Amino acid sequence: MLTHWALVEADLHERYGIDVDDRALMRARSWRWLSTRIVGLLAEDTRLARALAPREEQPPQ
Repeated sequence: MLTHWALVEADLHERYGIDVDDRALMRARSWRWLSTRIVGLLAEDTRLARALAPREEQPPQ
């Protein structure tokens, strides 16, 4: 997940309006709060989900 952190940041901002550089916000929230939202990104059509999804092979034409 950390190797895709730029995608996590972009998706968190786009989907939830969360700026992970907002230190006050991040200190006020728990790790559980953040992890729940990251897992939510995996259930949506997000940059992160597309990066981590196995690529489907195209059938021969």
